[in-house]
Amino acid sequence: MTSGAEHLAAELEDRPPLARMGIALLALAGLLVSMYLALYKLGYMGIIQCQIGSCEKVQASQYAYFLGQPVAMWGVGAYIVLLVLALLGTQPRFARERWVALSIFGMALGGVLFSAYLTYLEAAVIRAWCQWCVISAILITLIFLLSLPGLRQAR
Repeated sequence: MTSGAEHLAAELEDRPPLARMGIALLALAGLLVSMYLALYKLGYMGIIQCQIGSCEKVQASQYAYFLGQPVAMWGVGAYIVLLVLALLGTQPRFARERWVALSIFGMALGGVLFSAYLTYLEAAVIRAWCQWCVISAILITLIFLLSLPGLRQAR
């Protein structure tokens, strides 16, 4: 017969990791933001909705492209990978797999560094802000922070 504490511990271990669920939700939000910007950049939308800042100026700059592709498309790809990894990491079979935790952490770290660079460009070079870019930077930063507990659990 198991004690109440042992039963609770076993039940919690069977649940999907909450941080990974949070990462999945944030990655979905980031995917939607990136898709919106990508659709604009690819010419499927005439005007970008921007309540704060100057999204048109940022999106028209030379820095809106990276390696020949719109930055937003790179965001779409990154957020899709993060979403898939986070959902995979909620499954009991993969919840404690080190490669899942390291992959999420690595993608998030790369995203934070790239977003920091783009945010610097907005402030110091373009001298304009895109609210959608700032939202994406916040989302990837939150994903990065939520990826940290997974590193400790996967040791």
